[in-house]
Amino acid sequence: MDEKKTIMVVDDNPDIVTIVKTILEGRGYRVQCAYSGLEVFTLLEEQRPDLIILDIMLPQMDGLEVLTKVKGTPDTSSIPVILLTAKVQYEDVLGGYKLGADYYITKPFTSTQLINGINLLLGEGKS
Repeated sequence: MDEKKTIMVVDDNPDIVTIVKTILEGRGYRVQCAYSGLEVFTLLEEQRPDLIILDIMLPQMDGLEVLTKVKGTPDTSSIPVILLTAKVQYEDVLGGYKLGADYYITKPFTSTQLINGINLLLGEGKS
């Protein structure tokens, strides 16, 4: 990677944020962290990430509302979004994709699942 790509990690569980941040920084990514749905939009005003990893169950504004708003706004609609969530029902997965999610990973997850999803969406080779 010539230019470090930036990934926004959005989860209300600080442990998940730390785990994902550690995995991503170990792969050379810059990481922005948000702990609520509303915080995403404050961060988006400052910098547009190359990808967003988004939990569904968030305080104030849930991840599906965030996803709908991100995908429905011309400035941010092209940012790939990975839903990383404990919601594993078929309806949840389908609902996430219908709202515009680019990839869906269920918790618990492995670093391989996460990196494969990112590589798929950012078009990067295996490393």
